[in-house]
Amino acid sequence: MADLIVKAAVKEELDDKNVASDFYEALDEEVSELLEDAAERAESNGRKTVQPRDL
Repeated sequence: MADLIVKAAVKEELDDKNVASDFYEALDEEVSELLEDAAERAESNGRKTVQPRDL
């Protein structure tokens, strides 16, 4: 699995919260699925460019 998220950026965004170590892997999986779905939607609409509307 590719590391799509930056742990430091997540930690900074959630500055007043504790973050479980397995949260990052779960978030990375969610982002990966989101990107796959967006790419599939773009392709099904005959585009190679993924756009915000594909989310």
